[in-house]
Amino acid sequence: MTSGQTIPQVRLGATGPVVGVQGLGAMGMSEFYGDTDEAAARDTLDAALEAGVTLIDTADIYGRGANEEFLAPFVAAHRDEITLATKFAVVRTDDPAHRGLRNDPAYIRSAVEGSLRRLGVDVIDLYYMHRRDPSVPLAESIGAMADLVREGKVKHLGLSEVTGEELREAHAVHPIAALQSEWSLFSRDVEQSAVPAAAELGVALVPYSPLGRGFLTGAFTDASKELSETDYRYAHPRFSGDNARRNATLLEPIRSIAAAHGATPAQVALAWVHQRAAVHGLAVIPIPGTRKRSRLLENTAATHLVLTDSELDLLEPIADQVAGSRYADMSSTSAAREK
Repeated sequence: MTSGQTIPQVRLGATGPVVGVQGLGAMGMSEFYGDTDEAAARDTLDAALEAGVTLIDTADIYGRGANEEFLAPFVAAHRDEITLATKFAVVRTDDPAHRGLRNDPAYIRSAVEGSLRRLGVDVIDLYYMHRRDPSVPLAESIGAMADLVREGKVKHLGLSEVTGEELREAHAVHPIAALQSEWSLFSRDVEQSAVPAAAELGVALVPYSPLGRGFLTGAFTDASKELSETDYRYAHPRFSGDNARRNATLLEPIRSIAAAHGATPAQVALAWVHQRAAVHGLAVIPIPGTRKRSRLLENTAATHLVLTDSELDLLEPIADQVAGSRYADMSSTSAAREK
């Protein structure tokens, strides 16, 4: 199934802009998934815009600022055509394994200035809190983010990996346009409280890793054997050893449905995510990441694939059978704070 048409559009939540119904995660263009190719990545950005993909997603930790800098020329050339999203909160050091969290107002102000400078813009369209630090009152953090809106540095606010209760608390301080959380055939814990809250409040869901970091596509079956040690997925709990072998068996219904449609497993996995919008009554804009034009076009074609009720029934049990957690350390996820 190939794409020869642009993707549909949807409003990014009740308070957000109109965007293509599928966005592009730029993280892998700078690091995490093995060797990078800048020329191919820039060609992919051009292909995205041609296909109607207008939500471009990055974060200050991707490449420790390098991803924002990489995007700057593309942003400058197409500023009025794209919705630019970036994030703050995760702090990295020279230790590649270290991940700290900061949600305090002073850090938020420092972080936004850094992102504005690296991206070469005067205003960020959608500014996310990348992860919640429970030691900082949420109202304090959202208040600081709201100040950025009032000052014209940010247009819309977003959160990532928060519970439904936290989303309601934040929305009461300032309207939240989007919630970015992992959501795929392999990862559905977001449905416990965050999705119902988002539907109630008119907040859009922006699923990251909708392709299970590539595992749902069948691109690899055991990360520890097939991917390099520099790949972020190399030691991921779900993708190595016995877990990988068990999870690979869960791909069979995805493959059979893909064959019936003349589609790819990736397109079926993305179509499932897109159809969550109708199931739960909210806008859903997944942001699959890729560095290749061919994969970008494959992904956008999924916006025109409609799965039948019987096919959805076949896919329904998958998430409950997945072996291994989303991360080795789940402490910064919304699932860790669900009651």
